[in-house]
Amino acid sequence: MKKKRVVVIADFHCGHRVGLTPSKFATQTLGNKFYRTQVELWAEYVKLADRIKAEQKPDVLIVNGDCIDGRGERSGGTELITSSRHAQVEMAVECINIWEARHIVLTRGTPYHTGTNDDYEDFIREGVKADKIGDHEWINVNGVIFDVKHKVGNTTIPHGKATPIAKERLWNYIWAEHEEQPKSDIIIRSHVHYAFYCGEPGSWLAMTTPALQGQGSKFGARQCSGTIHWGLVYFDIYENGEYFWKPIIYRAESQKVVPLKF
Repeated sequence: MKKKRVVVIADFHCGHRVGLTPSKFATQTLGNKFYRTQVELWAEYVKLADRIKAEQKPDVLIVNGDCIDGRGERSGGTELITSSRHAQVEMAVECINIWEARHIVLTRGTPYHTGTNDDYEDFIREGVKADKIGDHEWINVNGVIFDVKHKVGNTTIPHGKATPIAKERLWNYIWAEHEEQPKSDIIIRSHVHYAFYCGEPGSWLAMTTPALQGQGSKFGARQCSGTIHWGLVYFDIYENGEYFWKPIIYRAESQKVVPLKF
């Protein structure tokens, strides 16, 4: 059977020192450690995109928020390789256009990163000529309904990861009972920078996606616990509504911790 391919990417945080950084923007200004990460992650991203496209280009590319890092007020801009949100938008546009997707759908990220007074991801939409940008989107691919939104609740315990996204599925079910949302088959959320999934076979699937920002934010290092995942997720949706999905997670060599030795 013919299939349509859906690729989901999120959380580039372009402009951050470990954000997704196209080669021409990579810089050693903030240190060689972060430069190595920028170079390694971009090379892996291009490799992933080329590998997936060689098999089948995306029919739908879902870009699920936080494409840019913003002004970085909480750290005084000290984690940014550029504070220009227009430059960050240019970087994000390159990250998206590399996929050569037939259709592109964007969701807006958190205002702290993408603008409280202006929605800078609207400029990204113009740059990539996306079909749609919204706060919360539903997409029908061969009869399979995707419920897509950027933000979801986090957890500080490993065994609590299912609760926030299972809750999102339940809310969709309730909205659907009111006939105000389509009852969805696949719930997609991002924001938390870790990949996790839950669901019932043949009924529903809910997941948080990996991020495309590496490890290296001051907030994450100093105030957060838990693992993060770098990568993406793609789906093959067949004509009869059956689907296959696969997460791709990459562990960067430049990000592995080496303990002090005395």
